[in-house]
Amino acid sequence: MAKRIFIVDDSKVVRQFLRTHLENSSENVVCAEAQDGLDAVQRAAEVAPDVIVLDFCMPRMNGMEAAGILHDRLPNVPIILYTLRSEIVNTTLAKNSGICAVVSKTDPFDVLLGEVRRCAEIGGSYSA
Repeated sequence: MAKRIFIVDDSKVVRQFLRTHLENSSENVVCAEAQDGLDAVQRAAEVAPDVIVLDFCMPRMNGMEAAGILHDRLPNVPIILYTLRSEIVNTTLAKNSGICAVVSKTDPFDVLLGEVRRCAEIGGSYSA
């Protein structure tokens, strides 16, 4: 069965890129998109994702704030922080916010795809 992925990023271009490339694999389907953390928090339960790919820097509610709330509400859904600013992510804070992995947007796409697979298999455990 395909993994249901919820994409959260304030850039429409990034969301379209992720949708296209994640769905190139028959093991993934994008179940929903959100444009910021607040939108993600409000919609996550209704879209029932298997994995959340979450940007760090967004308006209204950033990824770290959203991750903490999402993890409290959906503790078994792994969250991958997908960001240009991976070097500023505090790994202890990320772990406490329920983030499974941190992937830089500058990494090859295969890195993100691999983390989606791995995090879906292990659940919400942190290993970035």
